[in-house]
Amino acid sequence: MTKLTRAEFLSLLAVAPSFAQSASQWDFLSDPSIFKDVHGILTRSLYEQALSLLEKRHSEIEQIRTLADIEKRKQRLRERMWFYLGGQPERTPLNPHRVGTLDRGDHSIEKIIFESRPGFHVTANLYLPNGGKPPYPAILYPLGHERGAKAHSAWQRCLVNLTRRGFVCLTWDPVGQGERVQFYDEDWHDSKLQGSTVEHTILGMQCELLGTHIAQFTIWDGIRALDYLTSRPEVDAQRIGCTGNSGGGTHTAYLSALDDRIKVAAPSCYITSWQRLLESIGPQDSEQVFPLFLADEFDFPDYLYAFGPKPFLILSAIRDFFPIGGARASYREAKEVFARAGSPGHVEMFEVDDGHGYNKPRRAAAYRWFTKSLQGAENNEPESEVELLTPEQLNCTPTGQVKLSYPSGEDVHSICLQLAKRLRSSRAATPESVRTQARETTRYAAPVATGAHQITRFGQITRPKCRVEKLTYESEAGISIPALVFVPDTAGARKPSIVFADADGKAKAASEAEELAAAGYVVIAPDLRGFGETAPIIDRDYFARNFGDYEHATTALLIGKTMPGMRALDIVCAANILRARDDVDGGRVGVVGRGAAAIAALFAALFDGRISHVALDGMVVSYEAVVNERINQGLADQIVPSILKHLDLPDVVATLAPRRVALFNAVNPLGQELTADRVRGEYAGAIGAYQSAGVASALRIGVRNREEETLVPIVRALFEQ
Repeated sequence: MTKLTRAEFLSLLAVAPSFAQSASQWDFLSDPSIFKDVHGILTRSLYEQALSLLEKRHSEIEQIRTLADIEKRKQRLRERMWFYLGGQPERTPLNPHRVGTLDRGDHSIEKIIFESRPGFHVTANLYLPNGGKPPYPAILYPLGHERGAKAHSAWQRCLVNLTRRGFVCLTWDPVGQGERVQFYDEDWHDSKLQGSTVEHTILGMQCELLGTHIAQFTIWDGIRALDYLTSRPEVDAQRIGCTGNSGGGTHTAYLSALDDRIKVAAPSCYITSWQRLLESIGPQDSEQVFPLFLADEFDFPDYLYAFGPKPFLILSAIRDFFPIGGARASYREAKEVFARAGSPGHVEMFEVDDGHGYNKPRRAAAYRWFTKSLQGAENNEPESEVELLTPEQLNCTPTGQVKLSYPSGEDVHSICLQLAKRLRSSRAATPESVRTQARETTRYAAPVATGAHQITRFGQITRPKCRVEKLTYESEAGISIPALVFVPDTAGARKPSIVFADADGKAKAASEAEELAAAGYVVIAPDLRGFGETAPIIDRDYFARNFGDYEHATTALLIGKTMPGMRALDIVCAANILRARDDVDGGRVGVVGRGAAAIAALFAALFDGRISHVALDGMVVSYEAVVNERINQGLADQIVPSILKHLDLPDVVATLAPRRVALFNAVNPLGQELTADRVRGEYAGAIGAYQSAGVASALRIGVRNREEETLVPIVRALFEQ
């Protein structure tokens, strides 16, 4: 496999503004003469782990020699994909009905509404030739993320020209687009959010928490669309092709890999390689990211192997944001693998020097591919002109929105709410199950021995009532955590100690850490990976504004990690460092977690039973709240896939009893503070667990005035109560 040099890779990190705060007296690694590229610590670690997994996969691929080997890989990918998706939904009645027909002379367009699952309405257009002799070959046409959905100009031109060549074509509005906007605002007459990819990702995080996937909805729409297409008497069910661009190319790859009824495929502007994707634009919206995909040693060519030795055309743009180098690498690999297996010739690639889109040259290549593969003779006629229709003309619902026309119907959120309710009623969380399942879902890995933390010291600062030691420690190979250790000036007995983890970094925690040190506590304030000085350099685009550090959070999921699990490790290692000090009472080591660091602190306390006190400041109140609220913000790096199948954050707090816990200023999924009564309601089970343990006062839930009161009195009360 081709590797970037370190210099080449680091150059990719220096092209965008940073979330990291400006340097201060507390940020001692920002000077490159001391530590080169502190902001790239997380990026490098994730990339190197991903590359290692891809290299292991490459070794596996080199062993493929026969079509039977390819068949085994096909079955493995299908099994894992359905696992990623949360399983196959039940095949329920489609209840299709035609709500209108447009006669376009040489072809007709039927307006179809069907239910891919009960009450989940799909708006579709069926293009039918008005000449020729049925049954016709057919094309399943999933759509991309471009605005306009099924009325987009490129889609209409492609669909009409395929129909004029003798194909029946079915296209439908994807979730979040066209008539199926999930967050429709009647005042805006559009989505409340910035486009379908934001809708997909907000819903995607809710799905992930429940152990399902937003792509389950979109893929199942496609499979049920294929059910409808093959039910039509005009269609030859043995001659089915599939094509689409961008998100439609994504679903062409997915559907072709999962459904053997598709005989010919031509995804446009999607196929690349994960190595090149990680080196460029990174993971895309939720429907394109399967947690564990790289950990399971898959890559883009595996979609081709799952499709098998059937005609597959990769349509690419040289100037696409899906890297052309990745498309070429995946094409070369697939060609070589099928050639070794004795089945060369059915995988081809067409590229043109233009940008992203189902542009005219790629459409022409698709016409040639499908006519040759499904009609037996390549049609080289030029693309004909198409009179474009408006969205209103192609709409299936009288209102232009499923939500308005079917107010009692289902949407992704309502289906997730039902699943959350079922999971909640079936959960039987016990302390042992919570500890076990939390480790598994967060992918937590226990730290190595304390002596292996490789502490490097960078001097100290003298303050009026304490000294501040500057150091880094390794929580795992390649992860250097900068930290400040605030040590009281008072000598004598061993002291209580605190790991103070703030999502805004150690510089933000410094004033309260110093105040605690003045009161006699040894405090270590680390920059957990991705926070403070180690915050990666990322583009402040609309995805970052909506989701925070989405790129690194999703890359972690791909390689089988989670940010909460990795940050919990950073905290446990910091606690180990405190315990190893001569001036610390190892039986009184507490943890403070603020903001996005609070969930990591909570899990750290769960995984390390020696942590005696826990203060959580500004933590999202529960994972189920993320599902219950329609919209969430800034939570990408706090998501733990499938956790709600087993437990929720209140279950973790309950498991900590009888240890002392303070939960203050908890927030909803939009970051808005909740009342103490609301939080107590969410934590009724945890309150009951503390009462049953005879230590009701050891769990404190409250709200402080942030402008008037620091967290220090609350933390001190935990230790001194």
